[in-house]
Amino acid sequence: MAQPQQPETKASDLGVRALSAAVMIPPAIAAIHFGSPYYDALVIICGAVLVYELHGASGGRLIWTVWGTGYIALAIIGLLSLRLPTEYGAITIYWLFILVWSADTLAYFVGRNVGGPKLAPKLSPKKTWSGFIGALAGAAIVGAILAIYLEKTTIWPLILVSALLGAISQFGDLLESWFKRRFNRKDMSGLIPGHGGLFDRVDGLLAAAIACWFYQVWSEGILLTWL
Repeated sequence: MAQPQQPETKASDLGVRALSAAVMIPPAIAAIHFGSPYYDALVIICGAVLVYELHGASGGRLIWTVWGTGYIALAIIGLLSLRLPTEYGAITIYWLFILVWSADTLAYFVGRNVGGPKLAPKLSPKKTWSGFIGALAGAAIVGAILAIYLEKTTIWPLILVSALLGAISQFGDLLESWFKRRFNRKDMSGLIPGHGGLFDRVDGLLAAAIACWFYQVWSEGILLTWL
């Protein structure tokens, strides 16, 4: 009798995940659209939650909290800087969010259906090289769509940068997996029903945001106008 109940449990879990996402996504979209002070407040509050989760997941170890807070702070600065009130501020954040989500989604489906050699078996046994390629493809597609939307003369710069950010987001995911293995954790917390902690949802976004911000600083201008 136990085996027939397994699909129902999975379906129930999927429903919880979908409901959680439906609750979280609209406020995030509204904050990105309206910008400061709503967006700033949301990012800072989420940053505080991430520090709290990190501290708890590490068993309250101060050194890990300090190092992790520095990493989170860089991501917060990046996300706030990228959304500064310019013509491309909101578009940049939407691009980054959708890019990371697409990379994660295609990594999951390609890895699950194609399989093959493991990407980093000691850190995340389920991740495969095929899934990693899927992540690059998902991010590149988002870059191509954005380039067409912005009527760029060539779509390749945005495709390449998007693919690179997609790869970086996957390494951000691996970094969190390494941390959780270090402290024998399945999730960073139980804050979000069906999803684990906030950190479990934005691990790739943190890494991509830092890289995107660094790239924009290096390019000495608004990233989407430079590409």
